[in-house]
Amino acid sequence: MKVLPVIFRTDGFMTQPFAFGGEEGPEAFDASVRYRSGLQNYLIDTGDEVILVDTGLPAGTPEESPDETTMIYTGHDRMGYLEALADLGYAPEQVGKVLLTHKHGDHSGELASFPNARIYVNENEVGADELRGLGNVEPVAFTDGAYKNFPESQRIADGVWYLRAEGHTRGNAIVVVEDADEGLFYMIHGDVTYTDEALYENKLSVVFEDAAAARETLDRVRAFVASNPTVYLSTHTPLGVENLEAKRVVDLEMPPETIPVGEVTFKTRSGKYVCSVCGYVYDPAVGDEAAGIAPGTPFEELPDDWRCPRCKQPKDVFNAA
Repeated sequence: MKVLPVIFRTDGFMTQPFAFGGEEGPEAFDASVRYRSGLQNYLIDTGDEVILVDTGLPAGTPEESPDETTMIYTGHDRMGYLEALADLGYAPEQVGKVLLTHKHGDHSGELASFPNARIYVNENEVGADELRGLGNVEPVAFTDGAYKNFPESQRIADGVWYLRAEGHTRGNAIVVVEDADEGLFYMIHGDVTYTDEALYENKLSVVFEDAAAARETLDRVRAFVASNPTVYLSTHTPLGVENLEAKRVVDLEMPPETIPVGEVTFKTRSGKYVCSVCGYVYDPAVGDEAAGIAPGTPFEELPDDWRCPRCKQPKDVFNAA
C-alpha cells in the first residue's frame, strides 16, 4: 500500500482569521499571522488498483495575485494536476476509482479526465454543479456501519475507508487508509481544517455550509487521532506532504512548528478574480448572467451581496488573478 501526494501548487499562504475564525469570528484572530499554503491531492496505490482522492484544479485555472488583504493564496503553479499525476508515474487510464472528499473545484476540477474510473461521492453531493454531465458517479450511502468513532462508513478496498464527515460542505467525506504493516492510519480529510495548526488549536475555518456539522466532524477527527496513530494529510498546507514523507503521527499535545511564510511575489493583474474556495473564475468580459451582471462589469463594481455562483461564498474570498 502506497500513499503519494499529487502536488500542483506551492508557496502560498493563509491568514489566521481565515484558518481559525469559523466560530469566534475572523476579527478574534491576528491577520498578520500567516501559515504556509499550497495545493495537493493524494493517490493510493494498493498494489491491485490505483485510487485517487480528489482531482485538483481544472486545467487553465489562473494563479491568484495576492495583496496584503488576501485571506488565502493557494500559491504558484508547480504544474497542472494531470502533469503532477504523470510526474508520479501514473496515467489517467490506470485509475480505477476516484474518492471525492467534496465538490469544490480544487478537489473536483479534473474529474472529467477519468471517464473510466468509478467516482465515489457522498450521496448528498451528487447534484452539485461540479459533477454535472459525468456519467460515472456512484452515490455513496455509507452502508457499512461504524468505523472507529465515525458512525457511517463505506469500505472501498482492503484498508481503504470512506467516511461521512459533513460540515465544510453538506456532502463532505474523509478517506482513511490503513497501513497494517506499520500500524498507521492515513487520514485524507479534504478541508476539515485548512492548516494543521487549526487541528491542534481546535479551530474551524471560516468556510463551511453547516457550522454544527463542521464542529461535530472536527470533534470526531480529533478523537480519532487521539486514539489511533494517524498521519494527517491536508490539501492546503505543505504540512500534508511533510507529514506523509516523515510518517509523522499526530500528537495533539505537541503542535507542529509553524514555519514562516516565504517571500510572496506580486504580479500584474488580469482583471479576473478567482474564488479561493472553489476555483470559480469571475471574468469581467463575461459577467454573471444568472445574477444579472452584464458583461464588462469589473469585479470591483459587483454588488456587495454578490456571491460566487458555484459555492455561494462572498466577494471577500476572491483573489485577483
